[in-house]
Amino acid sequence: MDIDRFWHLVESARSSAAAGGVPFDEALVRLLAGLPPQEILTYAERFGEVHGALYRWDVWAAAYLIGGGCSDDSFMDFRAGVIALGREWYERAAAVPDSLAGHPAVAEAAREGRDEVLFLEEVNYAAGAAFERLTGSKDAFHEAWSAYRPADGRRGAAHDMGAHDMGEPFDFDDDGEMHRRLPRLAGLYLGAADRI
Repeated sequence: MDIDRFWHLVESARSSAAAGGVPFDEALVRLLAGLPPQEILTYAERFGEVHGALYRWDVWAAAYLIGGGCSDDSFMDFRAGVIALGREWYERAAAVPDSLAGHPAVAEAAREGRDEVLFLEEVNYAAGAAFERLTGSKDAFHEAWSAYRPADGRRGAAHDMGAHDMGEPFDFDDDGEMHRRLPRLAGLYLGAADRI
């Protein structure tokens, strides 16, 4: 599965979720469960790559503002939520995390004081859930994944975090620094910069 096919599946799941009034992760699992097992594995590989590409301090800072704090596990869920926004918003956020301030769901959540927006834990496990639906076994995905080897011998960026460049670390609790690096999100979640 190439990256275009991956994003097509994400967009199809978004459309299906909106049309059916179901959560995105459920729509995604339904779509994936209709694919051959090998395609589910290659979906998981692409997911790991795009998920891993967001493993950066600036993206984590955006998650920290949007979530009112953000642990390691929550950051996994946030990155899954950014993927669930679809390719256009994913690419915007990957290029400039502060651009998430322009997403309607983020802006609405900020106005309402909600912090759960974009933290979609179940999206991380969609491939495994689809495999379980296909096979009836909770272990089938992990067994298949262990046997699966992409052509280049890698397992996707998510499995190689040690070598990943996260960029420059900074203090997420320093409001001035957050306003400097993420001015739009900081304005939404921390208030005006001149009050610091």
